[in-house]
Amino acid sequence: MNNLREFDERYEGTVLGIDEAGRGPLAGSVVAGAVIIPEYFSELDEINDSKKLTEKKREKLFEIIMEKCIVGIGISDEKEIDEVNILNATFSAMRKAIDRITEKAEFDVVLVDGNHKIKGYKGKQEEIIKGDATSLSIAAASIVAKVTRDRMMVEIDREFPEYKFAKHKGYGTKLHREILLEKGSCKYHRKSFLKKILGNEDQDEMSKEKNSKRKSGNKVDENRGLKLF
Repeated sequence: MNNLREFDERYEGTVLGIDEAGRGPLAGSVVAGAVIIPEYFSELDEINDSKKLTEKKREKLFEIIMEKCIVGIGISDEKEIDEVNILNATFSAMRKAIDRITEKAEFDVVLVDGNHKIKGYKGKQEEIIKGDATSLSIAAASIVAKVTRDRMMVEIDREFPEYKFAKHKGYGTKLHREILLEKGSCKYHRKSFLKKILGNEDQDEMSKEKNSKRKSGNKVDENRGLKLF
């Protein structure tokens, strides 16, 4: 039997697994995936540690998970990350993903990848270190989060092809840092992440954006109308 499946079956009732993608990048949103697996299906045997899957395999499993599982996706964009910090923005994305699931199904416990419980979530939850290599529902959620975010970065690349977002997905690669030094940041960059690269210029811009946001009272647009799937 699949060891990840065995782990989830230790829990009584319905398990919801949740994971995020995009805490570390210099640009783009942090995305949370939440997954309930209503019944086991054979393709899940292809999931072991989801971080070891190829992009092609992730894409294939993503489509199957979206079809056969109950899925919620939560997004906190770069503006929210700069406003509340990355950890709180991650919790926010996770709560949004759980809210999507709550609209569709009931569950008994949330299994969270990592070593933090979700701040602000009042339901029963348990943090699972290296959860995407331990729990099947978390591994499935990891695939959902990763593929969703990668597709968002490909969409952003079409708007700003000079930044090569489709290639590095916003992470701080050598290529990405070189482009930042040459061109500066664009609207999808996390200004709070760029101080060591660009100095205070982007920090000043971030402060202006925060002040403008407070005055206008505009809400954060969580997906900007991007076509994700």
